[in-house]
Amino acid sequence: MRPKLLLLILCTALFVILSGCGTTPNCPVCGTTTNGSYAVLNVVPVPEHNPTGAPGGPFNSFDISWIDPVRHLDYVSDRIGLAVDVIDIHQNIAVNAIQGSNAVADAGDGASSCVQTSTNPPMDIIPPIVDVFGNFTRYGCRTDMTGLGGATAPTFHLISGFGANHNFGGFPGAQCCAARGNSINPMSGPDGEQVSPDGNFLFTGNGSAHLVVFDLTTMNLSVNPPTAPTVLATIPTGVSADYDGPLGIAPCIASWSGEAGSAADCGDDRADELAYNPAVTAADGSTHQVVAIMNGDPGLPFVTFIDVTNVVGKSGTLQQQHCLPIDPTSAYGPYPAGATPATYPYQGSAETWVAPAAGASFNPPSCIIGQIYYDGAGGLASGGSGAGFGLNPGAPVDNVAGTFPCPDPSNPQTFGGVSGSAAASMIPGIGVTPGGTAYTIPCHHGPIVDQTMGTFCNQTAPGTTCSGAISPAGIGAMAWNPNTGHLLLPNSNSIAITNIGSIDEIDPRVGNNTCGGPCGPVVVNSFVMPDCMPTSIVQGPGNNFLVGCADHDGEAFPPNEYVIDGTSGNILATIWDVGGVDEVWYNPGDNRYYLAARDMPTGAVMGVIDAKTNLWLANFPTNSNSHSVSVDPSTNHAFVPMQPGTICTTQSANGCVAVIGEQ
Repeated sequence: MRPKLLLLILCTALFVILSGCGTTPNCPVCGTTTNGSYAVLNVVPVPEHNPTGAPGGPFNSFDISWIDPVRHLDYVSDRIGLAVDVIDIHQNIAVNAIQGSNAVADAGDGASSCVQTSTNPPMDIIPPIVDVFGNFTRYGCRTDMTGLGGATAPTFHLISGFGANHNFGGFPGAQCCAARGNSINPMSGPDGEQVSPDGNFLFTGNGSAHLVVFDLTTMNLSVNPPTAPTVLATIPTGVSADYDGPLGIAPCIASWSGEAGSAADCGDDRADELAYNPAVTAADGSTHQVVAIMNGDPGLPFVTFIDVTNVVGKSGTLQQQHCLPIDPTSAYGPYPAGATPATYPYQGSAETWVAPAAGASFNPPSCIIGQIYYDGAGGLASGGSGAGFGLNPGAPVDNVAGTFPCPDPSNPQTFGGVSGSAAASMIPGIGVTPGGTAYTIPCHHGPIVDQTMGTFCNQTAPGTTCSGAISPAGIGAMAWNPNTGHLLLPNSNSIAITNIGSIDEIDPRVGNNTCGGPCGPVVVNSFVMPDCMPTSIVQGPGNNFLVGCADHDGEAFPPNEYVIDGTSGNILATIWDVGGVDEVWYNPGDNRYYLAARDMPTGAVMGVIDAKTNLWLANFPTNSNSHSVSVDPSTNHAFVPMQPGTICTTQSANGCVAVIGEQ
């Protein structure tokens, strides 16, 4: 066995002092509210990364990072180590790597186990996941359900021969290519990260179109080796790509070279950016804990709302506690016509996918509140009542005049999301499980917007210039507005004019049954963001929200960021000194916004903005493609994952997480 995770401590006294004011033409802080400067205070080596390629190679592909101020830990999506790296932000050392059986970091020896019953012997609870071609995917739970569900229950197996081991399978990593700029980003993982405010639960988006919930109360960092956190749930938000069929993901990689990943092999892409709200008020006044997470970036993306109240509360039935599928002892996923739990998934050597037809079924998670699809529905295409316009947000499933279903899948070979199942009626969103249980998962389209200005139209009687929003550049990092209880969702490009993006306001409508059933979430407003590709949004003080703006489709906008009112959408301030932003962070410790501006025209920087005055303070140079940032509110130190480069000093060939602070 490989030795457990090495706890590496590296204290490098490198201070990079930015230019002073005086007459320096590129002074980063002249004319702003402070003359302070930022410097690299330390660099944190990331476990199992080195330039030789053994075992993982340099730390050059990563995604979101998230700081938990309760336990003083930073969680970093590591696509080369195939893990979520855990960094102690007070000691500046890596202390764990949350992983599955396929991990590079620690060779999977520290894989998290999937939750089991307390019986003797213990039995697996969470079924494995079936992909778009009817093969198990290794990235869910590798579990054996026969003891719990009988002979027809699934036992994880791969065509290559690997079977059940009761553990979490893991993350797909950087698909195709180690260099993030060349990788198939929509198929990679881990992706989005967020920790619950009490520090007890980690939510991680996975490349195989599902959300993983880790129980951090079971992670013990005071022992060596550390105890891995238990997996409480693996919740599909769509259909997984065929990573583990006889052809693997090669056809999907080819499809992303000019076909926008439209091949059936790609399924519904990764489950990516997410936002957790521990206090959503339902229609009956009850409080729910909800995760919103997106899929399908770019293309025809969609956002899924998941009620995790019982998962994090560890309350209710086993099905509620782990968001098991509606048929709890059958595998998650699509079942073609004629397939049964006893004969499916397939174990053969050929892909035998059958397009949805009468008799097809689906076994979706049981805790989905609803989904919203950015598929261009609206306007004349919508049909509707009377005037022939508009959507039907009052219905659980927004099938418009039987001609524009919800969802309209990004590729017709797949079901398209967990609400995209097909009953004998062939109406997506209204389905039947393999065991014969009928269900409805609410499904709505994105907003109808004016195609010349991007403004929000009347959704039931829109004008002739209005039609459904598109999202060819994808949707981005979301934020809940506690002042309204609504989600704010960045849409990078909402109409055919490339310089128009939007921030969409979504009412989750938890528990709303005014439509005669569960109504599901709907878009209630859309705020135009001109000359901006909105990639992220974060709440600052009060009702202020910072919008991260970037470029797309070859059009480079001048650097600009917006601060908006989260209720009205009014632009309160424009900051011109930083742009090309991916992720943003608000730090209450110093009341500042931090921006990971990887596409700044002059080179990648970490931007800093005063959240009180909305004035730019500094741009600190970072290594190429540094697109994630998180900040410790107790020290005001920013933690920035870095590809190999000079800022990583002694780790310059390996990559690092740089610790940056004000001098």
